[in-house]
Amino acid sequence: MPSRLFYLALMLSLSAVVYAESPTQERYQVYGGYSYLSNSFNGVPGAKQGLSGWDAAGEFPEYHGVRFALDTCGYNGTNKGVPQDAMFILAGAQFGRRFGREKAFLEGLAGNGNLNQNWAPGGVRGEVNAFSAVLGGGVDTPLSRHIAFRVEGGYMHTSFNPIGANTLIGYQIPGLPHSFGRLTSGIVWRF
Repeated sequence: MPSRLFYLALMLSLSAVVYAESPTQERYQVYGGYSYLSNSFNGVPGAKQGLSGWDAAGEFPEYHGVRFALDTCGYNGTNKGVPQDAMFILAGAQFGRRFGREKAFLEGLAGNGNLNQNWAPGGVRGEVNAFSAVLGGGVDTPLSRHIAFRVEGGYMHTSFNPIGANTLIGYQIPGLPHSFGRLTSGIVWRF
């Protein structure tokens, strides 16, 4: 009987050690950092200017490697004397896998983009709300148990267009960008 109690105690203590050394499953993640957009929204050929801004995201508990993510980002700058003030609110899925200590992920987000009213070339009035989507991925490198450094890149599509003088219907300008490269880096807090 004492030998059975010894083996039971040994098994319980070994399971506690294995549990303590296993990676923790963070339920939620909050991210914030710097973001760069490859072009301005009125950046026709010959007048391209990148925009700097910020990015913040909240990510919910993971289920089979997939987590729901909410992302908001903003960009400010000027191109050809016209201010560019943009904000995006996006939601979607993030699929991740661990490779050693790092965690790589792919994400697909869609939502709404908002621009200041006179953003189009020459300060012409433009659409202020439009569908936006992001496809991308990144890597989280842990700095401590609950903090990681994130580098992320992706493709962003928007559908902003200038508006005619006497109409609310948008029109296309040849060369007006709808596709952008997006790079972000910052800190992730896992809890």
